[in-house]
Amino acid sequence: MKASKKLAKRQTRRRFRVRNSVRKSANGRPRLSIFRSNKHIYAQIIDDVQGVTLASASTAEKDLGGTGSYHGNCDAASRIGKAIAERAIEKGVKEVIFDRGEYKYHGRVQALANAAREGGLEF
Repeated sequence: MKASKKLAKRQTRRRFRVRNSVRKSANGRPRLSIFRSNKHIYAQIIDDVQGVTLASASTAEKDLGGTGSYHGNCDAASRIGKAIAERAIEKGVKEVIFDRGEYKYHGRVQALANAAREGGLEF
């Protein structure tokens, strides 16, 4: 098996392991899920009971992208964290559970989480 295929398999396993443990401990709270690519970072708040996305934000949006062509840094992640917190509070969501996916809680993921906490979300 190629190394890239092994890596993808491990990431998928890790993602499902984290996501299943998050869903078990959710107690009806929506899930703040993130996706991190090399250029952008995306966040969305998902209600798993109804299967609906309540709010979303990403650096691919023109008003949140900021200046420059690269949006995959910690500054951009904190902008997205603040934006997702504002949009969630507008929808009446104050408590969420954080789903980091297959990513370590470090760098951009941590910056997004801290900014969302500062924005008023509790998790």
